[in-house]
Amino acid sequence: MSFRAREMYKKVVRRMGGEGKLPAELMESVKDMLPNSKVVMGRAKRGIFAGRHIQFGNKVSEDGGNKSRRTWKPNVQEKRLFSYIHDRHIRVKVTTHALRCVDKAGGIDEYLPKTPYNKIDTEMGIVWKAKIEKMYSQLADMEVGFFPPEEEAKIEQGFEEVRAAKREFRREARRALAKQSQLGAGSADDDQTAEVAGTNEDASDVAAKC
Repeated sequence: MSFRAREMYKKVVRRMGGEGKLPAELMESVKDMLPNSKVVMGRAKRGIFAGRHIQFGNKVSEDGGNKSRRTWKPNVQEKRLFSYIHDRHIRVKVTTHALRCVDKAGGIDEYLPKTPYNKIDTEMGIVWKAKIEKMYSQLADMEVGFFPPEEEAKIEQGFEEVRAAKREFRREARRALAKQSQLGAGSADDDQTAEVAGTNEDASDVAAKC
């Protein structure tokens, strides 16, 4: 195992919670399939590049055939990929080739388990792949209970009754609020009418005295 592979293995174990908290078979598979390449592009460690890295070559002039060194960088985009296993979005930098691979596989949860560790070649991809495999192993150990169709229908009916009760409660609250606002507006109109009547009576009394 190369130095880069050993350092990557340590980071994977540390991010996953420690050596003792992971299945031994999973960590052996991670150790066996880590990439042995010693050099990788720096920003590729923080994303999913699907084997696409910076390339080097020559730029040849059309007139004299002069050669000058140049590089070709991959097309990297920052995307939010939704993970159904973790039930949240993953903000990650991916290449367009990796996006096509993810779409072809059916999502990030399907792409990472199907891709070998030595082909992912980035620390972030290896960490997320190990997390998803750990989640799959935990789900496999869980006991799942199934309800008969009659029980499922009763449960769905209960949820529907709760939703109907909430809607009725909100409707009654809106009606009470509207009624209260109408009563407030009516009392204000009565007070204004009483003030106008009092003013008219005062004016008539003054006219009679004159």
